[in-house]
Amino acid sequence: MTLTGTLEAAEAAAPVESLDVVARMLKEHLGAESVTFLILDFTGSSVVRLGAAGSVHTGTPARRITVRGTLYDDVIRTQRPSVEEKGEGALVRIVAPVTNRGDAIGLLELFLPTAPDAAVMREIGETAHALAYIVIANRSYTDVYQWGRRTAPLSLAAEIQHRLLPTSLACEAAQFAVAGALEPADQVGGDTFDYVIDRDTVQLSVTDAMGHDVEAALLATLLVGALRRARRAGAGLAEQAREADQAMHDHSHKGYVTGQLLRISLLDGTTEFINAGHPWPLRMRNGQVQEITPEVDTPFGFPTPHTYRVQSLDLRPGDRLVMLTDGMVEHRAKGIELSELIVRTRDLHPREAARTLIAAVLAANNGHLHDDATVMCLDWHGTSHSQRDAATGANLTNASKRSRPEHASEW
Repeated sequence: MTLTGTLEAAEAAAPVESLDVVARMLKEHLGAESVTFLILDFTGSSVVRLGAAGSVHTGTPARRITVRGTLYDDVIRTQRPSVEEKGEGALVRIVAPVTNRGDAIGLLELFLPTAPDAAVMREIGETAHALAYIVIANRSYTDVYQWGRRTAPLSLAAEIQHRLLPTSLACEAAQFAVAGALEPADQVGGDTFDYVIDRDTVQLSVTDAMGHDVEAALLATLLVGALRRARRAGAGLAEQAREADQAMHDHSHKGYVTGQLLRISLLDGTTEFINAGHPWPLRMRNGQVQEITPEVDTPFGFPTPHTYRVQSLDLRPGDRLVMLTDGMVEHRAKGIELSELIVRTRDLHPREAARTLIAAVLAANNGHLHDDATVMCLDWHGTSHSQRDAATGANLTNASKRSRPEHASEW
């Protein structure tokens, strides 16, 4: 069984049935007793087991398995397959990460009659990586994967908000790793984040539309659409900001949106930055966290005449940059010290660090937020890095062996 063969066989099947094709191939080739795919939810706190074709019904609540403190948690965090043997005669359990470019999609779990050797483990790892491609290729054709990633039905505003986010919430390249996390308020605000990688640059944005519910979601839709349109037309950062502001003036007269735009050259590390009335970002360097305080320009759509200044941002190899919305900052008074939390999560992958920051804010507010909480975490490795270790779809050089605390507040 080869990686190419797995992909070709799965592509020939219907979108949902492709999971069954992979399971059948593993059973036939390795003698596996059972094979299942567990999809990770948006928060990274639970998984849903997707069984045989026809067994998943999007109209029924997902049967969730909490990952904290389990073998699933270890595999997701370390991005390394795990083997569990329970004694002579018992089936051997293998759990492998299903990941693509650092985006933890889920887990492949199978039971074998005997302990696998190195060659079998390599096949399982390659198949799990292939499964990540299969999910990515098929999720635009079916709602099954969306169903599995949701811990609860979304409101209309939350549905709009989720569709504005990048398809993959995390991404790794040789020069950087980036991940975002968003926790909607009880009455959804207008938070969004976005990123894109071009041949020579990576661009990031974090935005926050005023208001709540559908009205805020529509403002966010207008703003994100304008930014993407300008960016995809090849506009520079200043022009992107100008066109987004103009779109707000032309099509909405009910509010404004704050935001930050960031553009980093993958050739020399030069960094451009625009702040449109948004909370300042935090940068961790050598274990110390500092608030970056660039000049602040007017939010997008503000009625007074204004321009947007492109400023430079000092970013060096080894830095971690945290961009956030005011839903994160406002909760400092409730016992969350973000700077300390960023230091304590410095050994975690940006994906895990972002989720931990969000979880801490949510826990401090007893699970009920008055404003959306959003964070983007960027690790800058520098332009001297030319490749990454991606044997399982994740950068294994960044995989932390550190265990999570039992409660987010322990960070």
